[in-house]
Amino acid sequence: MSEKNTHHSLVEQQFGEQANAYLTSTVHSQGSDLQKLARLMSNQSSAHVLDIGCGAGHASFAVASSVSSVTSYDLSTEMLNAVQQGAKDRNLTNIQTTCGIAESLPFGSASFDIVISRYSAHHWHNVSLAICEASRVLKPGGKIVLMDVVSPGNPVLDIYLQTVEALRDRSHVRDYSISEWSRFCNEAGLKIDEITTDHLQLEFVSWTQRMRTPQHYIDAIRAYQQEVSSEVKEYFRIGSDGTFSTDIAMLVGHK
Repeated sequence: MSEKNTHHSLVEQQFGEQANAYLTSTVHSQGSDLQKLARLMSNQSSAHVLDIGCGAGHASFAVASSVSSVTSYDLSTEMLNAVQQGAKDRNLTNIQTTCGIAESLPFGSASFDIVISRYSAHHWHNVSLAICEASRVLKPGGKIVLMDVVSPGNPVLDIYLQTVEALRDRSHVRDYSISEWSRFCNEAGLKIDEITTDHLQLEFVSWTQRMRTPQHYIDAIRAYQQEVSSEVKEYFRIGSDGTFSTDIAMLVGHK
């Protein structure tokens, strides 16, 4: 398989082209999960933090002022350039960037006190391996915080979520259920201390524009939304304009 056809190269292409859109995205730059993440960093002034799949850096920005250092890690060099610019604009001098994939972290074992990841794992090629890597680089007793869109865990509801996500974004792999996340963490030797859930409303036009979704895929999503069952429409609160709500979760654990 040629390098240009690998999943990792597809992710890099998709998000490299949209780095500035993610830096300014309200969905990614705001949210109660970022506020809670910042609170979790209290009394962590000596901590070295790794942000896996940092995207435009909003999670990194949220914690940087409370910790010793942040390593923002992402597959896309364009995203990392956006992080560097965002850090400069915010006068955050303790953020450094490193490029690579989540499944193979270029850091020594027990290198970080805290590992975080937000809205990235559903693009990873192998989440189980990536979480094992996160555990490897985490110091004994270290904290891990994982935030992502999650599947309801119901087949009827799950197929809707995975379908619209894949039509909107070619680099999407899967939104995992909380039970799947728990299994990934347990297999990596991580203990989950807390799980909180919430809902995220996705405004249809900005949601598709952010990824420059082709019009024929937009049309397919809208047609699909109109034809799904009332159960699906009610659960995801699908509006007449295509806007819908999805489940998100924050898992906090330790090694």
